[in-house]
Amino acid sequence: MEVLVFATSVVTSEQVCLLAPKINQLKGIQKWNFALDDRDRILRIVSDKMDPRKAIYILNQHGFECKELE
Repeated sequence: MEVLVFATSVVTSEQVCLLAPKINQLKGIQKWNFALDDRDRILRIVSDKMDPRKAIYILNQHGFECKELE
């Protein structure tokens, strides 16, 4: 298992609900969550070798910024 961490521009729980069906479709995800109270509005994904570019692509397609943090 690995934990992927992303800084995003997602701000509200409504936006999370909009993204949830798309994130849930990504293969290899065990669980995920947003920390909207964090300055970087963190998205954490626990995965079995998911390509981080897939999460970035989904958020970008819905108008959100997303970059992987190291």
